[in-house]
Amino acid sequence: MEQSPNSPPRQPSSREIDELYKKLDKEAEESGYHLNPDAEFTKDLVAGLLVNEKRYGYWNCPCRLSAGGKEKDLDIICPCDYRDADINEFGCCYCALYVNEKILHGEQKTRTIPERRPKKRAGASPVSAADVQPGAAIPVELAVPIWRCKVCGYLCGRENPPEKCPICKVPKERFERFIG
Repeated sequence: MEQSPNSPPRQPSSREIDELYKKLDKEAEESGYHLNPDAEFTKDLVAGLLVNEKRYGYWNCPCRLSAGGKEKDLDIICPCDYRDADINEFGCCYCALYVNEKILHGEQKTRTIPERRPKKRAGASPVSAADVQPGAAIPVELAVPIWRCKVCGYLCGRENPPEKCPICKVPKERFERFIG
């Protein structure tokens, strides 16, 4: 149930935090990602996700302000659209919930990273569904290339391939640039 952003949400219990922490850790590892190894810090972020879920009805990034609704916040629903680029460039995502292997193993420290989210989000595509005839090609300019796992066919749009395929778990060397 969504709660009014003006009323303070009930703080999550330790049990709720621990359950979500374990679930996120398992899902991250199975998908080739890692949660921050500082369990206390990470559980505080997990608590923030739970508070935001109670407040807004979705997992708004605990380190960013909501823009005022799910449609406006789709890019910052955890895991956010910027996670992979941040991990590739800085070793962790904006809030440091997700980290690379160097941070996981203590070979690198987390640090403050710049916000990638545009100040003003771009509006809808200038081409609407009503403008397109069935079967017609829609001109699209990709912001990032599409990578394909040569083993299982998994596709992802990002600057670089993932460290590990989230489906079949092969390393990034098994990806090819597919489009872009």
